[in-house]
Amino acid sequence: MKKFTKTHEWVEVEGKIATIGITEHAAEELGDVTFVELPEEGKEVKKGEALCAVESVKSASDVYSPVSGKVIEVNTELDASPEIINEDAEGKGWIVKLELSDESELDGLLTEEEYKNSL
Repeated sequence: MKKFTKTHEWVEVEGKIATIGITEHAAEELGDVTFVELPEEGKEVKKGEALCAVESVKSASDVYSPVSGKVIEVNTELDASPEIINEDAEGKGWIVKLELSDESELDGLLTEEEYKNSL
C-alpha cells in the first residue's frame, strides 16, 4: 500500500523496506527533470529530513523522507535518465529504498485519496 506526504512524496512498504519517490503531481509541477542528486547508500535519514534533490528546467526541489531509516539502494538509472521521473514517477521513477527504523511513522501519512483531496 502506498502512503503520501503533504510535501508530495510517496512511500511503498514491503516488509521492512520502504521505496520512496515523488508523486506524479510533483513531477508535473517540476516540469522536465534534468538531474537527481541521489543520497549515498548507508546514509541514515530521519522522517522529514531532506533525502535528496531533484532539479528540473523550472526549479530545484528537495525530496523529504516520509519515514526514518537507512538508505540501502538508490535508483542509479536516474543518473543517466532523470526523465524517468516524468515518465513514471510512482513506478520506475522511484528514488531510494530505505530499511525502515520505525514502522509507526507510516501512521501519520496520507492515503492516496487523502493526498488527492489535499491538492
